[in-house]
Amino acid sequence: MQRVIERILNLLAYLLTVDRPVTADEIRHTVAGYDRDNDSAFHRTFERDKDLLRRLGIPIEREATDVFEVEFGYVVHDDRYALQDPDLTDEERAALSLAVQAVGFGGRPSGQEALMKLGGAVGSLEGTQLGADLGERADTVAEAFRAVSERRLLTFAYRERTRRIRPYGLVHRRGHWYLVGSGANADETKVYRLDRASNLVPGDRPGAFEPPDDLNPADEVLHHPWDAGDGTEIATVVFDEEVAWIAERELGSRATIDRRDDGSIEAEIDVAAPAAFLGWLVGFEDRAELTAPLELRRRFVSYVEAG
Repeated sequence: MQRVIERILNLLAYLLTVDRPVTADEIRHTVAGYDRDNDSAFHRTFERDKDLLRRLGIPIEREATDVFEVEFGYVVHDDRYALQDPDLTDEERAALSLAVQAVGFGGRPSGQEALMKLGGAVGSLEGTQLGADLGERADTVAEAFRAVSERRLLTFAYRERTRRIRPYGLVHRRGHWYLVGSGANADETKVYRLDRASNLVPGDRPGAFEPPDDLNPADEVLHHPWDAGDGTEIATVVFDEEVAWIAERELGSRATIDRRDDGSIEAEIDVAAPAAFLGWLVGFEDRAELTAPLELRRRFVSYVEAG
């Protein structure tokens, strides 16, 4: 995939540089990435590249190379390709600058080059910490996105095992990327935290599967900080009437709620990360009682006493 992107960019750069129609043969012997030995292989690749650039909105045109119209070549005219000045106001450029600062990979804001082409930022936000980092492994996210978008099977290492799944979607939540898909059993959807995956290899065949029509990947991904972990225990908590509505709202549909006559509720909650769960629960002070399991209750009591 990387070679394809490099070849496409090389082709576009060449067409923008020459400022005249150039023949396929010139392209073949000038642009890096094309087969110079096999005619049919070159023409198949070149046709695919032209179609891809045109689908991206780049106006590659076929024109005569001379007034006699004997030979034809390809050209991208600057006036049809270049972005027109959007004539942004200072307020609009400031808003774009804020958006660029708010999203980044690996702690680095993305899109600075594009911002400069639109007139740059108003003032300076340098050093300002805004928004959330979308992860430091952009290459991993890119491979997963390719598999999802092209519906390729995806193989990767996860928790010391090799997984091969049908990837249905990518979701970013609470500072992490999650990959939603199914393995050998197509009816069983699973969620994988992408920073724990390695050696991602998309399959060779696009369109290898069809995702379920009624599946929303975001609904499958973790909603609470205690969802992300290796444990699988159920905690039972009684919330007093004063805080019952708050607890029920925050727990959502993922907890089993039993309403009592006195207005309190008993909730059964799936807990994968006990420390995160206890940190949330302590905020209810004495209006929440963790009754089971016993070991988790002991940890909670120790946690409260230590605080």
